[in-house]
Amino acid sequence: MSLLAAGEQSRRKKLSVTHRRVRSKWAAVLLYTVMIGLGLLLLTPLFWMLSTSLKSMQEIMSYPPTLFPKVIHFENYQHAWEKGNFARYTLNTLLLAGVGVFSHVLSNTFVAYGFAKIRFPGKKLLFSVMLGTMMIPSFVTLIPQYILFSKLSWINTYYPLTVPGFFGSAFQIFLIRQFFLTIPNELIEAGKVDGASHYRIWWQLMLPLSMPVIATIAIMTFQGAWNDFTGPLIYINSESLFNLQIGLQSFKGTESTQWHYLMAGSVIVLLPVVLLFFFFQKYFIEGMNITAGTKG
Repeated sequence: MSLLAAGEQSRRKKLSVTHRRVRSKWAAVLLYTVMIGLGLLLLTPLFWMLSTSLKSMQEIMSYPPTLFPKVIHFENYQHAWEKGNFARYTLNTLLLAGVGVFSHVLSNTFVAYGFAKIRFPGKKLLFSVMLGTMMIPSFVTLIPQYILFSKLSWINTYYPLTVPGFFGSAFQIFLIRQFFLTIPNELIEAGKVDGASHYRIWWQLMLPLSMPVIATIAIMTFQGAWNDFTGPLIYINSESLFNLQIGLQSFKGTESTQWHYLMAGSVIVLLPVVLLFFFFQKYFIEGMNITAGTKG
């Protein structure tokens, strides 16, 4: 009798496990369906912009509106590129973004190394003060910065948009410091035993081990410089120095009613950032995980 009861109990357990697995699979299917639906919903404006950039003006103004262009007009991009002077604006933006990435990676990793691996008096106080600067809205310092750069005769130059990057960013320093803390101190001590200075340890040891977080900082900085509108609007006056965001706004003023050209210009400005994140999202996500410092 006891054997029959044990067999029945075992059968019930197997059925229970099977039911849980089925429910788990259906829950996963439902979750992925909802996520895919939300993703498609969020991509709708991007798709509409791309579709509009390939239509003629007559098709854009037609009713009911069409989801896909009946005839693809790639010449819209040629017109926007030539009429909007986007070649010049792209070079200017690449220059600003390149200097920004170099300055932020250099300064932020250097300062973060000091906060993470070097003992000195007042370190906790200085770190707290640095974190406190994150609470100050950027617009509060906008006027004092403009007055300072005006006194230095830096208006209508790239200096206000590039030089501050060499003085670090509180958030990025914090992010890199958290990553550096996951790197064992034994490696630092081994470097000191071999006679390496802190500069050499930072350059030859910490940076190679921190490529995920460095890639994250580089992507964030590049996106910020590429999409920067407020800074160039305030400090840049000459059209030859415009970046893509200001150039797109200027192009909008000349093509205010030509929606196909405006959308083509918007795609030109947006596409590099989208591709950058698409190809490097792995490094971005890994860098945001502060425990990734123990890898490799």
